[in-house]
Amino acid sequence: MINIVIINGGRGASTIIPEILNHSEFKLTSIVNAYDDGKSTGQIRDFFNMLGPSDIRKVQELMLPDNPQNQSIKQLFSFRFNKNITRSEAIKSIDDVIKKNHFSFLSSNINSKNITDFISTSLSAFLEYLELAEKVKGKVFDFSDCSIMNCIYAGAYQLNDRNLEKVAQEIEKIFLLRGSVLPTNIEDKYLVGIRENGEVLYSEAQIVELRSSVRIKKIYLLDRPLQDKCLDHLENNERERFLELNASYVHTTQLVQSAFRLADIIIYSSGTQHSSLYPTYMTKGVSDIIINNSKAKKFFITNIGEDYETPSYQASDFIFGALKYLNYSSTKEYSFSDFFDYILINQSRNNNKHYIPFDKDNFKEISLPILHQSFEDDENSGKHCGKKVLDIIKEIYYV
Repeated sequence: MINIVIINGGRGASTIIPEILNHSEFKLTSIVNAYDDGKSTGQIRDFFNMLGPSDIRKVQELMLPDNPQNQSIKQLFSFRFNKNITRSEAIKSIDDVIKKNHFSFLSSNINSKNITDFISTSLSAFLEYLELAEKVKGKVFDFSDCSIMNCIYAGAYQLNDRNLEKVAQEIEKIFLLRGSVLPTNIEDKYLVGIRENGEVLYSEAQIVELRSSVRIKKIYLLDRPLQDKCLDHLENNERERFLELNASYVHTTQLVQSAFRLADIIIYSSGTQHSSLYPTYMTKGVSDIIINNSKAKKFFITNIGEDYETPSYQASDFIFGALKYLNYSSTKEYSFSDFFDYILINQSRNNNKHYIPFDKDNFKEISLPILHQSFEDDENSGKHCGKKVLDIIKEIYYV
């Protein structure tokens, strides 16, 4: 069995992970952070004082057994309450699951007693805690566009010593997942950032969603969320100094360290950089344990297209950024060759201005093998083709 560890976000490796899972010789572990605080995940974090389960959920959904009998489970993972749903309607729907084993939002009921018992128990714990939390906070939970699985994760979190890693493991076992998903850490922290012009991004959601042509200078983890615009009255240097002085440093878990230690292949996936990948890279313990695994082949995959987080990025910006944040997680200063063996850069098949250009000259100081070829899906523009990526990785690994 060949152990593959992939560092990714919720959807950054959505084409690569299924392809890996189709090969029985691979055992896959996905490492993701859980700092998402947008939309319904933000509600879960606010009321339950926990990390956000959404990216873990998205990757675990990719790992569900691929068979017709599992269709209702896939619907469960993807179901979200209507944006206009009332609180009473949502509670009734949850109560029907708990008391009647009736899933009104699925095309068919779930037949596995093991799974329905887990869902019922988790949702009961969710409602019990929510009732208390609403009284303490003096406001009600907003179920608009809320993932039902996020509610299940939150309830299971209460039943698993408030430990998100234990929840991920239990869901892996209950739903017979084909791979493992591990949160980078289990400490409840909040992600913020600052742009090069001094603009503060007060949440993970703002990092992901706010459009700007100005680059993000640095991201930070804080012990508690900041009120929106609370630093706007400060000078730019004062904002940055405040964030530096309040920065928290989290440590990765023993299970994550073990996964990296046993890995035969480590993949740094494409995806949103500042919200999904950099927070994982800068987690204490990550870089040192990767460095100590000298036997693993290590592949870095650059993005195909730009996003709100990476305006005007070139291919080299991705790997320079990765090195910077990987070095944040250690007291030592490492070089490119310590973390990466191969760099996969997509060769664009058109002149789309939103595609990432290959700035060849900026790679001269990196001195690593560069695989510059078409990794794009032929039918899904802007997405990596999982097969093309994995074929290259297999070809190199088996040499």
